[in-house]
Amino acid sequence: MRFRNAVHITIDNFSSAFKMLLYRLIVGILIFSLIYVILQLSLSVIVTSAELQTVKDLTGEFFRSLFGGDSARLETFQSDFSEALSDLWRLIVENGGAIAGAVVGLCLMYLLSRFLNGLCHFTAARIMNDRMGSFARTSFSAAFFKNLGSAALYEVIYVPVSFVYDAVSLVACWFLFFYLPSFLPTWGFLTILLALSLTIAVFICLQSLKMTLISAWIPSVLTGTTSVAKGLGASLRSKSPFWKRFASYLTANYLIVVINVLFGLATIGSALLMTIPLSFLYLLALQCVHFYEDSGKKYFISVHNIAGAEGVPAQDIDTGEDSLEELNRKINAPSEDSHSEEEN
Repeated sequence: MRFRNAVHITIDNFSSAFKMLLYRLIVGILIFSLIYVILQLSLSVIVTSAELQTVKDLTGEFFRSLFGGDSARLETFQSDFSEALSDLWRLIVENGGAIAGAVVGLCLMYLLSRFLNGLCHFTAARIMNDRMGSFARTSFSAAFFKNLGSAALYEVIYVPVSFVYDAVSLVACWFLFFYLPSFLPTWGFLTILLALSLTIAVFICLQSLKMTLISAWIPSVLTGTTSVAKGLGASLRSKSPFWKRFASYLTANYLIVVINVLFGLATIGSALLMTIPLSFLYLLALQCVHFYEDSGKKYFISVHNIAGAEGVPAQDIDTGEDSLEELNRKINAPSEDSHSEEEN
């Protein structure tokens, strides 16, 4: 049911996908411009060097000789190419400081892009939470600037933690891919394919684990349950069913991978402009649904469909002719069961 509710909520917030796409395109242009400047300043000596041009010319000459059947040139090619690579490597060593600066700059640009795109995800989560909590339609700009402080603090904490977790996961999967075949039957290419499949499965499980552990962080902040700084610890200590959430994120991640790959191949990549933002939007919806369900809160799926209202008498929850104010009163009003518990 949570899976289905998240799908309905994602569809209800479909317009946010276009806004996320536009935002990410603007951020992408900004980041790539800065990367170009960094690489141009740091690596211009190497990029414009005669040593690199020689390596390029020899590479092209190799393929021309290979397809042209020039065996005499191919016999002398290795010595010429080795000498050219040695000259290029000597140039790289001489400019090691500039290369190190470029690497640091690229890492900073990656973290900056994660930070800026994270502000967009937090904004989309705010819009979704307002829709689920009071069926309000908050504008993207209003949600962005209203929650800019909380979103920035969240990203300052989340981006480094997530970066370290993802880096460790990638390194672990890298070693797993190269060492796993030694424990598998020697079936040639099938062994490599099986190792790749298992490595991808492990990586998706690790990402699902991360999403499970922090699933209550953003919703708890948006609903005012806790502060940004304390939200991570509260999410990690959550007493809600771990395996139910983990299974939902694992299934969602596999479906997202399959859908994006299929649509990307079928449309030569053009559909990814929509499926990728929708994937992020769905994961946010799943976070919010898990939080509302585990907290016992009512939330809107649609204007006349309120989840968590099963214990309320039908005559009290009938929304057929209600105004938006009346809907908000009903969804936020405690049920008769809670009244009786308070009286006891």
